Amino acid sequence: MPLKPKERMQIPRHDPIEQDPGCRIHNFAEVSEGFNVELASEEALRCLECNDPVCIEGCPVNVDIRSFIGLIYQKDYQGAINKIRESNYLPAICGRVCPQESLCEQVCLVGKKNEPLAIGKLERFVADYEIKSGNFTPPEVAESKGQSVAVVGSGPGGLTVSAELAQRGYDVTIFEALHEAGGVLKFGIPEFRLPKHIVDAEIDRVKALGVKIETNVIIGRTLTIDELFDDMGFEAVYLGTGAGSPRFLNIPGENLSDVYSASELLTRVNLMKAYKFPEYDTPLKLGNRIAVIGGGDVAMDAVRTSKRFDPEKAILLYRRSREEMPARAEEVHHAEEEGIEFHFLTNPVKIHGSEDGSVRSIECQKMELGEPDEQGRRRPVPIEDSNFIIDVDTVIVAIGQRPNPIIQQTTPGLKTSDWGTIIVDENGATSRVGIFAGGDISRGGATVIQAVADGKLASRSIDTYLTKKRAHKESVQT
Repeated sequence: MPLKPKERMQIPRHDPIEQDPGCRIHNFAEVSEGFNVELASEEALRCLECNDPVCIEGCPVNVDIRSFIGLIYQKDYQGAINKIRESNYLPAICGRVCPQESLCEQVCLVGKKNEPLAIGKLERFVADYEIKSGNFTPPEVAESKGQSVAVVGSGPGGLTVSAELAQRGYDVTIFEALHEAGGVLKFGIPEFRLPKHIVDAEIDRVKALGVKIETNVIIGRTLTIDELFDDMGFEAVYLGTGAGSPRFLNIPGENLSDVYSASELLTRVNLMKAYKFPEYDTPLKLGNRIAVIGGGDVAMDAVRTSKRFDPEKAILLYRRSREEMPARAEEVHHAEEEGIEFHFLTNPVKIHGSEDGSVRSIECQKMELGEPDEQGRRRPVPIEDSNFIIDVDTVIVAIGQRPNPIIQQTTPGLKTSDWGTIIVDENGATSRVGIFAGGDISRGGATVIQAVADGKLASRSIDTYLTKKRAHKESVQT
């Protein structure tokens, strides 16, 4: 007989299988192996099957969590992944990198008295099960509507809007500036968190719907947005190019030779496989004492990546306390396990160099927390006469990114904010008719699941826009 809710509440949360920290800091293999069948079945048993599943509301794309977990309990793993894909076409990716702890799991009723259900780990389990079994069958695609859509950028938002529109019967082409599709999923997130073969598998799922992908095409240089409309005949465009231009602190010494942006480091390692040099011709010079500046997921990726190049010390400098860090708790925990040295309430003010232009040390100032800012986080306030020196030979800046301005500068009538982001309305529509946008290019900084949600919203808006356009054309012809 099924367990009663009270009995289910007593079952402890299960941990995934993971590499030992002492071993994994010497390789780029995935840290977590996820759940096996036994662990997934036992974790699924913890679900209370709530009459009002608030976890669904906590998911930005409203995955039917109760139903897919019920299918796992019934051992219908293919049914479970099909149920997820009704709402999210990138389950193997989101199951790994989505911040479930602050979304669906945060409102899980099991978490009121116990640890919440491991929803993300269960999502990953069924997605991986499908990949290993090779049982994927593409969803049905509607009859062609004879209208084409251009999607700029092949990150999570671009892949999502493409999959959604292709299923609705639109002819979709993705234009990617790099030589490989995947966007931030390929160049931004480390192999040990998101293996590239998983990204490729998800991209193949999108291509199976008939989506075409053109790489090495820089929109704004190779082609303009207006050329997509006027010369190539696309009737709508979705902009999902992300935010790839790094921000810097603008402190003395940032121009020294051993100072990197996190985006440069991660692109060299993830996309260009610098960790396999000389097998891959991408050298990367990192020292023995590496300091990473920042407290978000990118900073955590950068410092954990640096650790795998076997330095004597890899440290993270963050100007607020641990409680204010925006990075995922799981990533912070993994970093601590791996021996990363954290310096909280520490603000870099100058990078000192040697006569040859290399980094010698970083000067920091101690901080204390003041009143909350507009996001509710307490502001860091400098403590006078508290400067101190940390000996380092490499500095990596990971304090955020901004959108590349190429598209904005080459597309007349496209309104942008003071921060360079593209302004969109509640439907994801820009100031230019027929152009939609989402993800980092409109938000300035977003998670993968937020980009997926933006892609889903835009797909509905584009469908509505093109349906009206098609109806108008048909009425004129008759």
